[in-house]
Amino acid sequence: MMIQNATDFGTAVKQQRKNQGLTQTQLSAIANVSPRFIGELERGKPTIELEKALHVAWLLGLNLSFEDKE
Repeated sequence: MMIQNATDFGTAVKQQRKNQGLTQTQLSAIANVSPRFIGELERGKPTIELEKALHVAWLLGLNLSFEDKE
C-alpha cells in the first residue's frame, strides 16, 4: 500500500488492527497510548505524534520503507 498522507497511514493501521482482532482499547493498552490517540491516528489526524504513530505501526507488524519518486 502506498502511503501518501496521514489518512492513508491511519487506514493502514486500522486495517492491520482489525486483521489482528484487536479493539482500539486493546491496541492502546499494548502501545501504552490512550484510546483517543489510536482513534485520532486511525482517522488520519495530521498533527499526530510521529514517534507514537510509528511505534503503533511497528507493534502491529507494519513495515515502512521509503523510495525515491520515479
